Amino acid sequence: MRQYLYGMINSSGTLSTQDVLIRVGMSILFGIVIFISYRMTHEGSIYSAKFNITLLTLTILTTTVMTVIGNNVALSLGMVGALSIVRFRTSIKDSRDTTYIFWTIIIGICCGVGDFMVAGIGSAGVFLVLLVFGRVKNENRMLLVIRGSYEKEDDIRKTVFEYFTRPPVMKAENTSGGSVELIYELDRRSMIASAKRETAQAAAEGRQRSSIIRKLRDLGEIEYVNVVVQSDEIS
Repeated sequence: MRQYLYGMINSSGTLSTQDVLIRVGMSILFGIVIFISYRMTHEGSIYSAKFNITLLTLTILTTTVMTVIGNNVALSLGMVGALSIVRFRTSIKDSRDTTYIFWTIIIGICCGVGDFMVAGIGSAGVFLVLLVFGRVKNENRMLLVIRGSYEKEDDIRKTVFEYFTRPPVMKAENTSGGSVELIYELDRRSMIASAKRETAQAAAEGRQRSSIIRKLRDLGEIEYVNVVVQSDEIS
């Protein structure tokens, strides 16, 4: 009886216990690589420690499933049927998270079938791409929000278009009562270039430099002027 139970515990289809341990161990190593990559390419509130741990465990689970399935068609169909009833409703905060989910699943499949070379080369390529481009932030665009008297609308438009070297893009115009709200989309490089030009002109004319906010405030009857910088942390 003892020998029978021992045989059941150590049996894994056509695989030995050593093969299973190697595959699961390799999935843990690759999972740690994914863990490090996610930690390096995400920061601030967009980083989720729970999601990062989930990526590591998902790699191991996928490897375990693939090890069980092997070449057994009946088991594969049963596994598909079992997984089809699972519904995932977790919202993705960052589009890059989808890449990491597929990465973990693919690595789990490769380790499950014992193809460690493909898993290693693929992981190295993805790791380098994410390391180089994964930290790129989309902070080039800015929003200029102006609210003032309706009678000052033409003066506001003229001031905005004269200040910037590149004409801003009108995104919205809201009116209520006797006030108007204008929203422009700006380019960060245009904002910097316009500020430098204004500084040079102010120095040449011997006057104090005026920012776009000060110029708009000087028009009078301006309720507020806000500059909103786009951030990847805001979904």
